[in-house]
Amino acid sequence: MSYPLRDTTPGMTHHVMSRCIETKHLMKPHAVKTLCEIAINMAHNRYNFNHNALTIMNNHFHCIIQTIVGEASISRIMQYIKARIAEMYNKKTGRTGPFWNERFRDVIVEKQSNPMYYFFMLLMYLAFNPVRAGLCLDPRNYPYSSINCYLKKNAQFPVPITRHHYFEELGNSFAERVARLLHFEEAYRKRIFDCF
Repeated sequence: MSYPLRDTTPGMTHHVMSRCIETKHLMKPHAVKTLCEIAINMAHNRYNFNHNALTIMNNHFHCIIQTIVGEASISRIMQYIKARIAEMYNKKTGRTGPFWNERFRDVIVEKQSNPMYYFFMLLMYLAFNPVRAGLCLDPRNYPYSSINCYLKKNAQFPVPITRHHYFEELGNSFAERVARLLHFEEAYRKRIFDCF
């Protein structure tokens, strides 16, 4: 089966997601989520890109990555990350065979009708993924989500997170940006909890 060519235009912001083979919960153990963080840090040591957000779930992970003109494409970055995770997992567990279900999914933020709005609702979608899965009640308490990098000025996270320029455009100070970001959180909470 042939896939359409992926848009690798430099400088774009990509929402990428990849699932484990047969959607098995291979990433459920904390040690495997840590392998994912290690692989992403290895990619940062090898390639130059802006990692805007990350959420690691039990059977998939989401990233928001902005590529840089003249640097590695989203395809190269993601192929490297996925290959390292699979390699380390199989070595650690003595397993053989594929780790990933399919090629990674990719949506370009800048190609949406309202990219800035889309980005912030996407940020909330990633943050609330573990809430929807029943892994926590508040996304701020989930250790494998980078949302606190946008909510706390000096937040520590195992993977380097670059706040997207859309966040910088929310206000003149960090406090002002957070206050406006919380409006998106409120809108997202209303959207998902009104569905129940």
